[in-house]
Amino acid sequence: MYYEIVPMDRSHIEQIAALERECFSTPWTEQMLSDALFDSQASFIVAEAEDGHILGYAGLHVIVDEGYIDNIAVESDARRHGVASALLDVYCRFGAVNLAFLTLEVRASNQAAMGLYEKYGFQRAGLRPGYYQHPKEDAVIMTRYFNEQEGEQP
Repeated sequence: MYYEIVPMDRSHIEQIAALERECFSTPWTEQMLSDALFDSQASFIVAEAEDGHILGYAGLHVIVDEGYIDNIAVESDARRHGVASALLDVYCRFGAVNLAFLTLEVRASNQAAMGLYEKYGFQRAGLRPGYYQHPKEDAVIMTRYFNEQEGEQP
């Protein structure tokens, strides 16, 4: 499966919004995605096939030296082909040079995603009870620290 990781632009928004609806019970709207294009603290990237089809996307917000991964979503037919890994790898390489840490929330039942995050050095850092709706579920907070002894909190 061939794809390139490229910055999100206006031409991607409709497809990303559809992907959001496929993957999440509380999806971002086209307006929210469009607003992210003009947010100086945000970086959104897409995995784009040769024909322009969006296989997956990820979003990051950075405040000073702290990174918060908003979403990583991959369409069902493209899962288990390294798309999520490629997207996450971009942010981890950025974080290693520019950030103190990256953090995110993941549904407590999403073992596949937690396995991916652990593979990239994320550790369980806490729990947000009842964070997700439809269905109601806890969120596991996972964080990867970047410092001299990676994996240890500063």
